[in-house]
Amino acid sequence: MSLSLFFLFTIFTLTSAIEIPRYHEAPAFRNGESCAIPGTPSSTIHIAMTLDTTYLRGSIAAVFSVLRHSTCPENLSFHFLTSSRNFYNLNRTITSTFPSLRISLLHFDPLLVRGKISASIRLALDQPLNYARIYLADLLSHDVERVIYFDSDLIVVDDVANLWNIDLGVHVLGAPEYCHANFTSYFTPKFWNTPELSKTFLRRERTPCYFNTGVMVIDVAKWRKGAYTSKLENWMKLQKRHRIYQLGSLPPFLLVFGGEVERVEHRWNQHGLGGDNIRGLCRDLHPGAVSLLHWSGKGKPWLRIDSNRPCPLDSLWSPYDLLYSPPSSSATILLSEG
Repeated sequence: MSLSLFFLFTIFTLTSAIEIPRYHEAPAFRNGESCAIPGTPSSTIHIAMTLDTTYLRGSIAAVFSVLRHSTCPENLSFHFLTSSRNFYNLNRTITSTFPSLRISLLHFDPLLVRGKISASIRLALDQPLNYARIYLADLLSHDVERVIYFDSDLIVVDDVANLWNIDLGVHVLGAPEYCHANFTSYFTPKFWNTPELSKTFLRRERTPCYFNTGVMVIDVAKWRKGAYTSKLENWMKLQKRHRIYQLGSLPPFLLVFGGEVERVEHRWNQHGLGGDNIRGLCRDLHPGAVSLLHWSGKGKPWLRIDSNRPCPLDSLWSPYDLLYSPPSSSATILLSEG
């Protein structure tokens, strides 16, 4: 076999390893009259998400929801971080589903976190792609100075420009904070009983609070200048040696940014809707307005819908599901007879 044929055979083998379902093509969304000219740096809203075969259905629903509620959808630019060997098929699926959308696929090398991940209480939290958000500033083009990071298990029901335009002030990162949560529970007794570790939070701007890393506005320029990727990695290395926290990629963010986050309205992360999938617990919305619904937790709406065990709020996700379902045989018969 020639080298070129071997190369093509290898690519074909890698890219066809996992079959990807079909999705409906989303309609083309156009800018309103008040929108700036698409493509100019000052008008572009950058959104980053991870992309893999497991959460692809959720990612597509999330993108569709953002487009449907955006006043200036042509000014959106999506950056997808992926480490999947199905890179080609993922790219083909996302571009065919959203042919009018500006898209870039960025390869995240899992070797970047090899030796830095320690086992957590949930296997899903230990996947290398879950740590890709730490490397956003390195993966994005240097002309991108601000980005919104979204998880794949959410939908947006408001104009994303309202989130994009928040004033971060002196902060690197903006996110909704939840100060009623027991912040100490995210770290082990060893952390709190070691003075050189527990004093980490003493000089912070204010008392640190929990924030969910599935919705963040990030000043990428400040991130790069402050070398925040290295700061997060340092905590991951320490965790590997001393076991100072439990929950995957979240605690390093709390350690680096806790108490120094620009507070965003809670409406931008109605999180926890995934509930507890083992117990079948369905969650209600938090009090207040809603701009974003987030199915963080074990239960994902598409899995519960497919298993005929949906929670009430899963019906709010369904209208954004673009998964292609072929017509049933009975429907085909009725059409042919008509």
